Amino acid sequence: MRVDLDHFEQMYSAAADPWNFAEDHVEQRKYAITVASLPLARYRRCYEPGCSIGALTERLAAIADVVIAQEASPTAAERAAKRLATHTNVEVRGGSIPEMWPNGTFDLIVFSELGYYWDTDELRSIAVRLTQSIETGGHLVAVHWLGQSDDHLLSGREVHDVLRSAFGRSIVHHEDETFVLEVWTSR
Repeated sequence: MRVDLDHFEQMYSAAADPWNFAEDHVEQRKYAITVASLPLARYRRCYEPGCSIGALTERLAAIADVVIAQEASPTAAERAAKRLATHTNVEVRGGSIPEMWPNGTFDLIVFSELGYYWDTDELRSIAVRLTQSIETGGHLVAVHWLGQSDDHLLSGREVHDVLRSAFGRSIVHHEDETFVLEVWTSR
């Protein structure tokens, strides 16, 4: 089970940036820490499901040769495409996971603010897909808010518990009062 995708389209139809990803200091700090936590300075092929309006995607474009950013909300995907139009190494796609999973493998997958929209069983299935999509030696970075929300099926900590069960011990772990971040290396 997952949260109804119409919920996101309604949110983005009502506000250009419903979570204030582009301007909020906490969000900008989280993006900076996310990129700084990556073990490599440069990646070949990055995948970011749930890219929203592309605020984090902009930073990923600076460190990856190719970024495939995906968003389930058509309105948000359109905003991300406009925001990222000058980044020729970024492809913004519409669609949700796991139904619209991209082909190929990646040396970086950014799973940010997304895991709590599925229940535990569905998230376990997605974690399997993540393990299959990361090249050996590639990295998965997961970042999740630690607050409570009526539209979350899992907490940020529960999401990371599921990911740890699939990937083992992370090589980077950052947690503060607002979010948890972990990086794993694929074996």
